[in-house]
Amino acid sequence: MATHILNITKSLQKLTINSRYKIKSTECVKPCVPQACEVIFNNVIRSSANFFGKLPANALWKGITSVSNAGRKRGRAKTVSKKNIKDLNRGQIIGVGKANIVWPGLSAPIIRGKELVEQQKLPEDPDREKKLVQLRDTMGTFKFAKLNPMDRGWTGAKMPGRSIGPPDPIGEDKFDGFDTRVLELKTVFNMKGNFGRKRRLSVFVVTGNSNGLAGFATGKGLESKIALRKAKNRAGQKLMHIKIFRNHTVYHDFFTRFGSTKIYVSQRPPGHGLICHRAIKTICNVVGIKDLYAKVEGSTNLQHVVKAFFLGLLKQKTHQEIAEEKQLHLVELAKETSDFPTVLASPSKCREPKDVSNDEILNFTQYALNGKVVYRKRREAPFFTKLKSWEMYLKKQEKLRGQQQVRINMLAEYGELRSFLTEKYPECRPAKKPPKESQEES
Repeated sequence: MATHILNITKSLQKLTINSRYKIKSTECVKPCVPQACEVIFNNVIRSSANFFGKLPANALWKGITSVSNAGRKRGRAKTVSKKNIKDLNRGQIIGVGKANIVWPGLSAPIIRGKELVEQQKLPEDPDREKKLVQLRDTMGTFKFAKLNPMDRGWTGAKMPGRSIGPPDPIGEDKFDGFDTRVLELKTVFNMKGNFGRKRRLSVFVVTGNSNGLAGFATGKGLESKIALRKAKNRAGQKLMHIKIFRNHTVYHDFFTRFGSTKIYVSQRPPGHGLICHRAIKTICNVVGIKDLYAKVEGSTNLQHVVKAFFLGLLKQKTHQEIAEEKQLHLVELAKETSDFPTVLASPSKCREPKDVSNDEILNFTQYALNGKVVYRKRREAPFFTKLKSWEMYLKKQEKLRGQQQVRINMLAEYGELRSFLTEKYPECRPAKKPPKESQEES
């Protein structure tokens, strides 16, 4: 055994340029040879002592599985999970060992300028072993960069949902105030006749300035950075103007579809928020819409959802355009104003009541949906309506039922309190109080 080790050390000495530092067989081999010799030395000594020195690491890990003997007989232990395999040689670099020695061709160049580098032993460094352990521990591990919680995407540190900044400027035109969000990042393959399977990354993004300008595009590249830059710049070249009602929501409810994807979008009051698909929510944030409700039916293919939603946004009409089409006043009745009418738009020429046919659609929501009606499931009656105490309560409230609401509805619709006998008996109209000015003069 000693002669075998001596032959190995002699062969290593022949490779060195300077033969001043000779290794004797009686001295310890470790502080004088590179780490490659240390590994050989340890394997030779260990091979005579135990089983683990006889086989390489791949052969040792090959038989280690988490399958029982019964499963092994049924062929469940054919392969070993790569997650369970540990690299036993991690951090073992040839020429870098505990001994601080300059090895030409391993830890130092062979020629430095015009001179040959000689093998030499450097002064001892007490912190060398600690540095080697630290270097070994840092090798082979990859840590994702920590992100601010506000910069994260839809699912943790993955790209979809994350911001990649505004598009690159084109000449003197800069995209100030724009923000680009990634909607989809996936790997695609294209089969070529001479190259075989060609792998690329496909990125789908949307960009906007949160003030009605937005665009979307797809970019492909061999690397993620190239694909992201392509998609971002293409989206900046395909901007569309989106109409926003009162700077917070859409002008009206609408139905849109692309392929087998159907989307029902509803207008919502301020403070409601965005209750919709996460891709639609990202688009609304980029466009500048703050309050919206959207229901997606059918296919949830992300690109189809985005295209369908943009089609609906582009097809929506302003209140003035609808008033000109119908040649009628567009009036809003809201609970916040106690159902008193608020004129949103008036046409340049208004039709008279005799010109309006009986079967014409006058409901604003139904007209905006092209005559369609959204089906809503009827709510079940509360449990207490079946109790006898509820019947007693209704009998007591019968004489007060709906008086105030009826008065408000009449004032909103007719401008006065009236019934079907008002025209026949005009003297039954309630007396109007004189204005304050007339009272003061009297």
